[in-house]
Amino acid sequence: MSKHTREKAQSRNEAFSKKVATRIWKENPCDDNPYITESALCHGYDLYELMEKCSFSDMFYLLFKGELPKPCESKLLETLMIALINPGPRHPATRAAMNAGIGKTMPVHILPIAMSILGGDYLGGGEIEPAMRFLRKQQKNDPALVAKTLLDDYDNGNSIAPGFGKRFGGIDVMSQHIIERLLLLSGNKPSLEWGQQFATALHSNSMGWLTTGVAAAVFCDLGFQPKAGGVLFQLLSAPGLVAHGLELNNKPITAMPYISDEDYVIEK
Repeated sequence: MSKHTREKAQSRNEAFSKKVATRIWKENPCDDNPYITESALCHGYDLYELMEKCSFSDMFYLLFKGELPKPCESKLLETLMIALINPGPRHPATRAAMNAGIGKTMPVHILPIAMSILGGDYLGGGEIEPAMRFLRKQQKNDPALVAKTLLDDYDNGNSIAPGFGKRFGGIDVMSQHIIERLLLLSGNKPSLEWGQQFATALHSNSMGWLTTGVAAAVFCDLGFQPKAGGVLFQLLSAPGLVAHGLELNNKPITAMPYISDEDYVIEK
């Protein structure tokens, strides 16, 4: 009998839900039209009251965590949001947004194009979950010893561990400065503190924190789940991608450099 023979189809006998259920959001309908929402609750909190009393970072935390943050948690998240708001024009995702903008892509398509790049495994959302799991797993170990063990097997790539490594052949200085400011904030920050010791042990090898490691450490300390980390990273970085794309959307294509023939290399 061929190995490609199909197995007999069988019913899974699974009962599907009769309604879509969510614990995140409750919509209260209008009296005269049940399809129109009159008010809404986010994890039990009235949206109109949240609009009056909460910051955007508080609302962001509430939406994904199901509860409002403590003041120190709110400040930590807000500081990270500011730090990550723009990956910068050196980041491949920002370059994608800029190319889409100069190419006269419809503005509503700039972000999805850039996000597909920002979901990558290097300096992108794809690195956040592994970085969070790395920080969670290693926190009970000596960071200097972990660094030494990894350096012994280092193959000269950009990353020595998820969220840590080289940026353009050296230490990502801006990430280090961001970490130093985050560590000055109040509250319990075990992932940030362990990661800082680990990064310091890597400095003699021209390595340290990467932006993805910074985000992963904060997400860990705020109690977010690793599977959510990559998407949260993309959300926080989205405004900068859009800003760069829109900046070039109304400019002529000559506003971007055109690679000369001498810079094209065809490998044999």
